[in-house]
Amino acid sequence: MKTSIATVSVSGNLAEKLTSIAERGYDAAEIFENDLLSAPQTAAEIGAMMRDLGLACSIFQPFRDFEGLPPDLSGRALERMRRKFDVMEALGTDLILLCSNCSPHASGERERIVEDLARIAALAGTHGKRIGYEALAWAPKVYDHREAWALVRDVDHPALGLVLDSFHSLSRGIPSSSIGDIRADKLFLIQLADAPKLDMDLLNWSRHFRCMPGQGDFPLADYCAAIRKIGYQGFWSLEIFNDRFRAGSAGQVARDGLRGLKVLHDQAGRRSGAPAELPDPVEPGCVEFIEFAASHDEAAEFGRFLTALGFGPVGRHRSKDVVRWQQGNINLVINSEPEGLAHSFDMVHGGSVCAIGLAVDDQQAVLARAGALDIQRFDQPVSPGEWAIPAVRGIGGSLLYLVDAATREAMWREEFPLAGAGPAPRADLTVIDHVAQTMQYEEFLSWLLYYTALFDMAKTPQLEIADPMGIVYSQAVESPGRGVRFTLNGSMAANALSSRFIHHYFGAGVQHIAFACANIFAAATRAREGGLPMLDIGPNYYADIEARFGLAADLVARMAALNILYDRDEGGEYFQFYSRAVAKRVFFEVVERRSYDGYGAANASIRLNAQAQHRDPKGA
Repeated sequence: MKTSIATVSVSGNLAEKLTSIAERGYDAAEIFENDLLSAPQTAAEIGAMMRDLGLACSIFQPFRDFEGLPPDLSGRALERMRRKFDVMEALGTDLILLCSNCSPHASGERERIVEDLARIAALAGTHGKRIGYEALAWAPKVYDHREAWALVRDVDHPALGLVLDSFHSLSRGIPSSSIGDIRADKLFLIQLADAPKLDMDLLNWSRHFRCMPGQGDFPLADYCAAIRKIGYQGFWSLEIFNDRFRAGSAGQVARDGLRGLKVLHDQAGRRSGAPAELPDPVEPGCVEFIEFAASHDEAAEFGRFLTALGFGPVGRHRSKDVVRWQQGNINLVINSEPEGLAHSFDMVHGGSVCAIGLAVDDQQAVLARAGALDIQRFDQPVSPGEWAIPAVRGIGGSLLYLVDAATREAMWREEFPLAGAGPAPRADLTVIDHVAQTMQYEEFLSWLLYYTALFDMAKTPQLEIADPMGIVYSQAVESPGRGVRFTLNGSMAANALSSRFIHHYFGAGVQHIAFACANIFAAATRAREGGLPMLDIGPNYYADIEARFGLAADLVARMAALNILYDRDEGGEYFQFYSRAVAKRVFFEVVERRSYDGYGAANASIRLNAQAQHRDPKGA
């Protein structure tokens, strides 16, 4: 695969953009004209810079409003194009993008459009250049790639070909099967962008909400499979217009783009019968453990919360100041070692989640896929007798351990052979239901792609949740068997709970952990009796759900007494209650699912408002 990205997709000046693109390993870049016009360097200097960086110039773009113009305007447009050929020569490309005409002066008469395209193709041919014609989804005349291809085919000039842009095709719902009619030698460039499904005008949708492959809702794998089937051999280029990306890190956006491109090309190849290019994604079976970094004082506070929830300290590490807490199939590890990654994590973030262990059937396959997708592996010295568990870097510098599902019981026996001191575990809680991670809004799509690219996991639709201080965006990623679920949360509102967490925590991380149970009322009763600081829910909520869902008064009274929240959908029912936060960082949730697959989104604003009541006077 020959990879490319448009300079408009990343932040910075043109030189900075090109450096970031080259450092991430792309083969080429599209030079967007506005970036060139605002650069202090000449076109020749930019071309030389690209060659020094090892980048080809895949295309110069865009050239607008040509075909179908009246004679006086058409003549000026031809002169504009002649001047672009000199710029293209300096940049080192022979290809320019011609967008279908959006001018109110343009005629939609097909014969005139064909004549004009033939004229500009002939001009390009005499200069050794090529024209890539693209149908803009919002153009008044040519807005469908099928019509654009018909025009290119009828002109039949070697200097005129087609540029396909996935946004223009898929936003209009044009069948990808129609790509099969296009000749590969006349397909000059592919531009790719994903996007969320939105009900808005096409121009604004395109200009502000494009995203990297795998971050949106378009059926890109089918689209690209159709392209691969016709034998296309040119550049696969990203053209992303997104305000969030232009405000973020150019390096991270470029890395995400290449990661998404690799996954997409592999998926498309598999659909079209080509050999796999990446190791198969592995489905994580479950969250095997969650590790907390904590000082001894913080460890004692975590211990009080965990004891109230029914956990017991069942083992101590053979050589480190690390305690294993367990209940059901839930393993929580509290690491109070005075040195190492956990200690550093605690010094920066305070008592918090520093690592998550996922049980997988093939550790090496995950590591190989991570390496191919530029996901950093983490290695650290292992003392004699300790298990070497491979890990990759995760959110906020935390670790994601890959636990061998076949040997995990032996791992626990050998790593934690010493008896713990404390009450035995109860049997209220069964498994880790989901883990909620909070990050900067600008990072949100990056981590969404991270999980779905690395593992066999799928994303759910994005939700907007009303925080008392702003909107929080939330989206989950889930394994097919639902053994692993992460909810990702971010907000642009500075005072939203998620933003305050990031400020107080000094970065992205795990904000809460949800445990599943078989009997929410028994679990809540025993947690309260054990002294769990619970999140208080106001009385108006219970009056509302009694009327809204037609619940029995005695059931609602029991829920109110225990601060249990409720939701129901066409599948079933969902009960949940929350603890207060440990040291204002991490809090716990207990859920009971009765054939319900969601996350209680209807209750999120209730929870956020209840938590807002516990802010101290400084707003921490």
